[in-house]
Amino acid sequence: MLELYQRVVLSRNIPDHNLKKGDVVTLIDYVPHPSGGEDGYILEVFNAVGESIDVITAPMSAVQPLKNNEILSVRSLAEVS
Repeated sequence: MLELYQRVVLSRNIPDHNLKKGDVVTLIDYVPHPSGGEDGYILEVFNAVGESIDVITAPMSAVQPLKNNEILSVRSLAEVS
């Protein structure tokens, strides 16, 4: 299990929140599945300047630890038309 308050990376898209695989989020809590399915994490999403913009729940399989051979990048959260 991952440690609380660490930055982690999404391993899949979460379209309901306009988040994409590779986005970095902060793990803030654990959530047991109410009916015995996959447990989850509560994740806080920050923008590039460190402001909190959302708190979401995602299954544990949608999150993985950051690795020391990865670099961060920036993308716009708003969809450009």
